[in-house]
Amino acid sequence: MSERTTTAGDDAIRYAYKASLIGAAHQFELTEQGLSWRFAGRTGLWPYAEIAAIRLSYRPVSMQAKRFRADITHRDGRRLGIVSVSWQTAALMAPQSEAYRAFILALHARLAVSGSNARLTAGLGRVTYGAALAAIALLAVAMAGLLVRALVIAEWSGALFLIGFAALFAWYVGGFITRNRPRSYTFTDIPAALLP
Repeated sequence: MSERTTTAGDDAIRYAYKASLIGAAHQFELTEQGLSWRFAGRTGLWPYAEIAAIRLSYRPVSMQAKRFRADITHRDGRRLGIVSVSWQTAALMAPQSEAYRAFILALHARLAVSGSNARLTAGLGRVTYGAALAAIALLAVAMAGLLVRALVIAEWSGALFLIGFAALFAWYVGGFITRNRPRSYTFTDIPAALLP
């Protein structure tokens, strides 16, 4: 749903996605004046100088493991969310990886050219990330205790199940935690792990 158009000297880049099955698509456009948006019957134009922050994150859901999100904050506190997937049917979310990537990179490029002082952050917030690490540590201790118990009482099938579950959990949650490590970045060094 992304496209690049050129008309009368204007080089606009557009991106749209459906946040739900009901309702119109969320539409965004990068123009010479700023970031234009339209959804839920509202429209707006944020000049690049008024964009205060961008946070990139990796947000998988059960039906779409490759889901990325950009949260854009205006200097007055309003926020816009842009995701890399679009609802197609009740059971299908279609990835828009290339279009999303192109739009996010173009947004950063336009902000850089405009001399923006926007705060660029990646991953989860520090408190949320710390809570997630603590929960994973508690789960790891519990799983290790169950594994030791299964080995002591010679419950081999239980031990094998725990090892398999731990490997699957580490693969799925480990990718989420690794990609969403809190950090700052610059316009020229956008984290590749947070783009499709």
